[in-house]
Parts: sequence; structure tokens; C-alpha cells
Amino acid sequence: MSLTALLYVGCGGALGAMSRYAVSIFLARHGAILPLGTLVSNLAGCFIMGALMQWLAEANWLEGTTAANEHYRLLFAVGFCGSFTTLSALVYEMSSLINFNQAMQAAAYLLASVAGGFLCFFAGIYLARAVLPTP
Repeated sequence: MSLTALLYVGCGGALGAMSRYAVSIFLARHGAILPLGTLVSNLAGCFIMGALMQWLAEANWLEGTTAANEHYRLLFAVGFCGSFTTLSALVYEMSSLINFNQAMQAAAYLLASVAGGFLCFFAGIYLARAVLPTP
């Protein structure tokens, strides 16, 4: 592990954490039944991760080096998506719903987050394949 790698992850992580906080604050104003900020962050992050990983898998045309791909992976996948998607917040918010006798909402939230995350991940792959130039 190099200092450069840590800087890429740290910069991406800072941007992801700030973005997640901004999404949560913005959506909290709408008084949704579910913790919408975390749900949106997790689903969007899964979509971004799917699209990004597909893009990097096919991105030999990108600057022509695998080192550049690794920097993008560290910055966006590990750093940004790693802090933008927040499973720990999901678990905490589910336990809060359960503690307030809202087990059905907790189950719906879990299902929407996990199933939606998988769907968004594969939608990201599909979109990346559709718009990327074919090598």
C-alpha cells in the first residue's frame, strides 16, 4: 500500500461522505416514512459502482495504462462509493425502525436496499456497456 493509493482513497472517501451527507440532509426535509437519504445513497452508489467497474473492465482505451485504471478504482470505487454507500447506516436505521415497532417498514427498507442495490448495480453495467465504445 502506497501513500499515493491512500490519498486516492482518502480524497474519494471525503467526496463520497460529503455527498452522502448532502443527499441525506436534502431528502430528510421531505419527511419520508423510510430513511430515504441512506436508501438513495445506497442505490445510487450501487449503480455507480456497477457502471464504474464495467467501465474499468473495458477501459484499456483509457490512457492506455492499467495504472490509471487502478487510480480511478481507488478514487471512485473504494473511496467515493465506499463512503457514499453506507451499510452501517442502513443497519442502524433498521434497528431504529424495529425499536419503534415498525418491523414492516424495516423489512421493506432492507428489501428495497438489497434488491434495489443489485438491480441498480446490473443496470449500471448494462448502461456502461451500451454507451462505451467497443474495443
